[in-house]
Amino acid sequence: MILQALNDYYQRKMSDPDPARRLPAFGFEDKEIPFVIELGSDGSLAGIKDTRSGDGKKKTAARFLVPKGVKRASGVAANLLWDTAEYAVGVDTKGKPDRVAKQHTAFRARIDALPDAVQTDDGIVALRAFLDSQPQDALAADPMWDEICSTNPVMTFRLEQDTDLICQRPAIVQAASLATGDGEGQNESLCLVTGEHLALERLHNAIKGVWGAQTAGANIVSINNKNENGSNGGQTPAFASFNKQQGYNSPISKHAAFAYTTALNHLLAKGSAQRIQVGDASTVFWAQRQDEVEDVFAQLFGETDDPDARTGQVRALLEAIHSGKFDGGRGENRFFVLGLAPNAARIAVRFWHAAPLKEIASHVAAWFRDLEVDRGPNDPEYPALRRLLGSLCLATKERPLGDIDRLPPVIGGDVMRSILSDGELPATLLSTALQRCRAEQARKDDRTGKHVRHVSYLRAAVIKAFINRSFRKHAPNRKEMTVSLDRTNTDKPYLLGRLFATFERMQEAAAERQLNRSIRDSFFGAAMATPRSVFPRLVRLNQQHLRDLKRGRPKSAGYFDRLLRDINDNLDPKSAFPASLSLKDQGVFAIGYYHQRQDFYPKAPTDSDLSLIDDSASTTEGNLK
Repeated sequence: MILQALNDYYQRKMSDPDPARRLPAFGFEDKEIPFVIELGSDGSLAGIKDTRSGDGKKKTAARFLVPKGVKRASGVAANLLWDTAEYAVGVDTKGKPDRVAKQHTAFRARIDALPDAVQTDDGIVALRAFLDSQPQDALAADPMWDEICSTNPVMTFRLEQDTDLICQRPAIVQAASLATGDGEGQNESLCLVTGEHLALERLHNAIKGVWGAQTAGANIVSINNKNENGSNGGQTPAFASFNKQQGYNSPISKHAAFAYTTALNHLLAKGSAQRIQVGDASTVFWAQRQDEVEDVFAQLFGETDDPDARTGQVRALLEAIHSGKFDGGRGENRFFVLGLAPNAARIAVRFWHAAPLKEIASHVAAWFRDLEVDRGPNDPEYPALRRLLGSLCLATKERPLGDIDRLPPVIGGDVMRSILSDGELPATLLSTALQRCRAEQARKDDRTGKHVRHVSYLRAAVIKAFINRSFRKHAPNRKEMTVSLDRTNTDKPYLLGRLFATFERMQEAAAERQLNRSIRDSFFGAAMATPRSVFPRLVRLNQQHLRDLKRGRPKSAGYFDRLLRDINDNLDPKSAFPASLSLKDQGVFAIGYYHQRQDFYPKAPTDSDLSLIDDSASTTEGNLK
């Protein structure tokens, strides 16, 4: 299914009316080539063209359409009419002259293997003359030569009067599209992707651009070579049944293998608008037919330079759903999302989701609805997935949004799968969020010395989304968490969270100064997990805080007294404080706490938020409510 969808995407992009968006034809690839050796028609050196632009390490080489590169590990295998300097001109850059001699010989052999009709092409004639004339002697006079000798860059050739490379000349293009490049026989069988009887590919092209995988690329379809020595107990390995080797065990035609690898490399390419990073999963997406969602899907989940752009795209998506723009044929257009993760020399499929576009859009909208919770004016309305996951990690000076690399590798893929299927979120998401809340209950900002928000907006959004999705599936009778404070919610963990937030706020108001240590610092984690062990003591402490308020700020004391009665009226005195709360109930506790704290400050917290409550009649209850 995955390979078929990628093959179909390649066929669609092959016929794209925009040449800039068109994918390479069979037998070719788009390659960055920093240096082009320009030749005269007689094979003389005209110069070395540096195609790079930019400054320093940020230099970017121009991209050219060249014959598909061969797959090589430690062996010697040359590309056709382009390769590294060691292959192309035989320069020894690593002190291994014998190996370089073999590499350059292999490069010449690829040229000699071209059909006789191609050997008379002007470009091939000039190139053969150049390579026969001790090319290094002529190249050594060029200013670029020292850099080439030290870096062994990729290079190719062009006639000085042409705009196309030699490998792009019509006769060579036709020959290259027919060449296999590996010298193997034309084994034919039924292709599992196209269903046609075609020549099979033994070694599939490497996939590049997967975060954490080998820089040279890795395989998504790969089978080890047949064990000729029979070291497996003298038996033929299972993957080599019926005397088949490597790719022939899962027959995929050369055209299909080229199509899916080219499409996937295009989607994963640097700067691609159709990829995002979700945890350790490099995630790509595409539609069965061209749709604008392909261009904006990354902005829905990815971190962009312009957060307002993502907000606008999410709003547009929600509006499109409500207005029925995904009804009819457009909504039936299938949308594909593929998450790939590194796995040694291969690539693991972290998740794969294929569904009609209307279903994907509906599930994405449901995700943002589940995340919606009270926030400050500086908090993002539709937070990016990477920022949400980063909030579950410790923030550092180097990574102020959280060190996401510390999360379990699979959590990002599991979350993405849940979003696309409108299913439950992974339990590790809730446990990690609550663990971070407990870990930061006493944390203070290094610069200001003030408490950081341990149940922050982003963590509250994650917890709320988990709770509501879990309730919808397993506890439909329990009330879901709302966007803001729900005074009608009588769920015990929710009430206990509100009660703890009220105790904390009363302590702050009664102290008349910034506290070095609050009840939050000492008791939040225990109150959330084991209420019975903590709340009786908190109730006694709160009586003292209430007395202090009555003496100094009677109006504030009256407000808090009414609030406590409102909460306690919904708690059964005999079972108000359970011995322990389950993980989900701890999440409900955290949301109750967050809602109540936000209700105290309807506006974004400022430096004066923890100042004493003004007792004047015009501000007392207004500020609190």
